[in-house]
Amino acid sequence: MKRKIKRVLLTLIGLALGLPLLLVLLLKFANPPFWGWEIARTLFPPQNYPAQTQHQWVALTSISPAMPAAVIASEDQRFPEHWGVDMHALLSVLENSGSNGPDRGASTITQQTAKNVFLFPSHTYLRKAYELYIAVLLELIWGKERIMEMYLNVVEFGPGIYGVQAASQHYFGVSASQINRYQAAQLAVVLPNPYRIRPQPMTRYVQQRVNWVLRQMRNLGSVSL
Repeated sequence: MKRKIKRVLLTLIGLALGLPLLLVLLLKFANPPFWGWEIARTLFPPQNYPAQTQHQWVALTSISPAMPAAVIASEDQRFPEHWGVDMHALLSVLENSGSNGPDRGASTITQQTAKNVFLFPSHTYLRKAYELYIAVLLELIWGKERIMEMYLNVVEFGPGIYGVQAASQHYFGVSASQINRYQAAQLAVVLPNPYRIRPQPMTRYVQQRVNWVLRQMRNLGSVSL
């Protein structure tokens, strides 16, 4: 009986570790037709979620360089250097966690990509551990350019507005290749909460955040992935 239980446990562990590895390898070359966050939104739609979503995949080379610069400035300024996990931010989150697990993210862009593509909304330690494992796989197998391309194509910029191409067209009437630095900053500031923050019409808070992101973009200078 003990041997059977051990085999079952080893099999479950192998699947838990091996399946994400296979999916990461596949998505290094293939663009996902759907992803975890979108599935969760569809099955359990939040308030104001539209019946029809907006999304159009676009290659990183067809996205204005201002957009990666803006999300790095806003979300993860160490993105070009780290290996998917910001240990200082992670330890801070764990130290301030409640009994039910982490109550905030402080995630890197790599972790956010892992969460959006492969996982579902949750604030448990198990989900966080899976997120960290997949983030390391993404760094090792995909590299920075593919991570950024995937992130900008699946992240939600508003209720049912997935990816920078759909967001650029919805808010500004232009393609992702045509947005300028100011518009990129406007889009970047909504990412912490796209259901409460809108890039336009501009509120005082959004204006302040946009100005802050623009200053950070100038301070960081040219970003190389």
